[in-house]
Amino acid sequence: MILLIISNVFMTFAWYGHLKFKSAALWLVVLASWGIAFFEYCFQVPANRLGHEYFDAPQLKVMQEAITIAVFCVFSILYLKEDLKWNYVVGFALILLAVFFVFRKWD
Repeated sequence: MILLIISNVFMTFAWYGHLKFKSAALWLVVLASWGIAFFEYCFQVPANRLGHEYFDAPQLKVMQEAITIAVFCVFSILYLKEDLKWNYVVGFALILLAVFFVFRKWD
């Protein structure tokens, strides 16, 4: 799970970090995002390889999405200085509910 968290930190900066630099040329932020995304893949690929020994692919995906939401919430508040409105929190909570359904044993 540590590898997934690290991967998602890099991913979030690659996807959204440039929003603080809107005056930068688009081609430049695309290149910078690709550079950051390289490090995301350096953690994501091993995380999925190792994780697949214990979880199936849909479980890995849902786990990754839950981690992405948690990392994004922290990023949005601390880095972008944006508030999380109540409806965003409810929407994120509904997505996190998927974790329950995917990981619960339904025997």
